[in-house]
Amino acid sequence: MLSSKFQILKLLSHTRKTKPFIFLYHPLCTMTDSTQLTESPELPSWIKFSDTQNPSNPDSDDDFVIPSLAGWVDNHKFHDHSKVVKQMLSENTETQVDKISKILKNWYPSPDNAAEALNGSGFIASNSLVEQLLKRFSNDWVPAFGVFTWAKMQTGYRHSPELYDSMVDILGKAEQFHTVWELVEEMNELGGYVTLVTMSKVMRRLAKAGKYKEAIEAFRKIEMFGVSKDTTSMNVLMDALVKEGSVEDAHDVFLTFKKVIPLSAHTFNVLIHGWCKARKLDHAKKAMEDMEKHGFQPDVFSYTCFIGAYCREKDFRKVDKILEEMKDKGCRPSEVTYTIVMHALGKAKRFNEALEVYEKMKRNGCVPDASIYSSLIFILGKSGRLKDARDIFEDMTKQGISRDALTYNTLISCYCVHLQEEAAMKLLQQMEEDTCKPNLKTYGPLLKMCCQKKRMKVLYFLLDHMFRNDISPEVGTYSLLVHGLCKNGKLEHACLFFEQMVLKGMVPKDCTYKMLMEGLEGKSMTKAKEHIENLMSRAQNNKAKEHIY
Repeated sequence: MLSSKFQILKLLSHTRKTKPFIFLYHPLCTMTDSTQLTESPELPSWIKFSDTQNPSNPDSDDDFVIPSLAGWVDNHKFHDHSKVVKQMLSENTETQVDKISKILKNWYPSPDNAAEALNGSGFIASNSLVEQLLKRFSNDWVPAFGVFTWAKMQTGYRHSPELYDSMVDILGKAEQFHTVWELVEEMNELGGYVTLVTMSKVMRRLAKAGKYKEAIEAFRKIEMFGVSKDTTSMNVLMDALVKEGSVEDAHDVFLTFKKVIPLSAHTFNVLIHGWCKARKLDHAKKAMEDMEKHGFQPDVFSYTCFIGAYCREKDFRKVDKILEEMKDKGCRPSEVTYTIVMHALGKAKRFNEALEVYEKMKRNGCVPDASIYSSLIFILGKSGRLKDARDIFEDMTKQGISRDALTYNTLISCYCVHLQEEAAMKLLQQMEEDTCKPNLKTYGPLLKMCCQKKRMKVLYFLLDHMFRNDISPEVGTYSLLVHGLCKNGKLEHACLFFEQMVLKGMVPKDCTYKMLMEGLEGKSMTKAKEHIENLMSRAQNNKAKEHIY
């Protein structure tokens, strides 16, 4: 570990220019249908390079794999897009979850059709089996609810309350709220199945879908399901509204219920966080004043909300002022506080000051954790010092700090932005060896890099790798792939991912649709263009029907 401020500052004292670094901090999404795709999938008849020209020769980069990674990539067997019955794994290593997944990889128009496909398959449902399948298909509600329905029909089997909660969350994520309420009613009839966890998932998913009034109404009738309308449940509702950008509604809830439901310090902190997030700092200060009037003292969370707001505005003088105020009031900054300041300074390219914060943190007796190390890696990576970022990464275990997914993701992003393909992929391999489970943010930078470098074989390997790690797709994954492949002329593959997005009940963003259509128009791919138009129309119509229903 770099043991002193002098060493760290010296690390960044070089004046050589580096390439711009963009830290991929957004939750880039993933795709589980990878096992249906080969390195060179058989293209459907509607995809043609043009109606008058022959397809251009395949790019030589398509099947290229860095030699040092070839064994790892080739040992993964891909599932053929054109032959659903092909083995995903050899019979010797194929698990029950994999076998059922193969059945569910077909497209089913409804959960009942998926459940029917599983009937007579010979599989026996268990809570652990259903749990893993729901996790694997967590962003694909039709097969997930098909599994749930199939298992429930088996003699002697009963879903646990936790599985019901998982299914409620999956349906809510897909905005299938009519079915959500049917399931909640069913849970209520079973007696004791509906808990605050259940209703929290309902309220959060309604808020996520922008259905703020419906989320509030769910709270109003929470007692119908045996859940207390108390401080905790009100705070959950307010937090859900704040996180989804409606602090005004959260404040209305506060005003409506404050005379009948006891308030807590957390109630005020939720409002402070919401107003700071909305950059309405006068309202946040008023909430802090109200907090004190009600007998609660602002804590480290309260102050950190303001620090985060000023960091977003790059007003570091006010950040210092808040830190001084905390010191005067005996409120010690936390690891989160320091991480936010370090990260903001790093994004502002004030690297030396960021590392000064690290030194200050240590002087104040705040022990560095994985998030602090991740920020250090980010700062060094953003400054172009990738070797030093790697040294920090390697030093973590020597200091007794376990590397988590955030740490890996940060360094992987650094490598991907600088297109250091081998280093990024080897880090994913090391992550696998260290039994550190990848998440949604792990794969986004890797997929984007593959699109940039036209590494189609590696891209499909990554999609397969994601599926095996039970990481389910979201619309952002498909958008990422369609955009990236369009930019690099891989229109056939972009069309396939667009189609899969629609078949999974997702509605492509207008910008994604527009980019693909412009690409197809430019290459005179008339049949493909017509097919994409029909798919988009279908997705929009289905969404409209769902909202009406």
